[in-house]
Amino acid sequence: MTLRITLRDGEQMVVNGAVLRAGRRCDLIIENPAAILRGREIMTPGEANSPARRLYLACMMAYIDDRHRVAHHDDVVARLSELLDAFETEPAKLACTQFAHLIATGEYYRALAACRSLIAYEAEALGRLQNVAA
Repeated sequence: MTLRITLRDGEQMVVNGAVLRAGRRCDLIIENPAAILRGREIMTPGEANSPARRLYLACMMAYIDDRHRVAHHDDVVARLSELLDAFETEPAKLACTQFAHLIATGEYYRALAACRSLIAYEAEALGRLQNVAA
């Protein structure tokens, strides 16, 4: 399966754990399976400032750091457990279950996409809490 990615000048991407930065606009064609994240999908530890974001970071690390995947996977399970305890709505709990299934089957890239919806649920829940407190 061939994947074509266009990077803007200065845009980052991660390929199998290596951070790459485009020196100018370029097209890349990836012709074999690889763990790839584009700049907008990369989260730094400093950005992981909530339970759902910490889950995303753990999942991202499990995806791109094959050598330490077991340790990252254990972190994913612990973070997911915290999030499940915090979420109260059925749609949020269902999203957690879907995320867990993707992790269990080793589909880390798709799990990252599912985790973005968990981040959205979390933001919505925090917004409701702030409205109640105000």
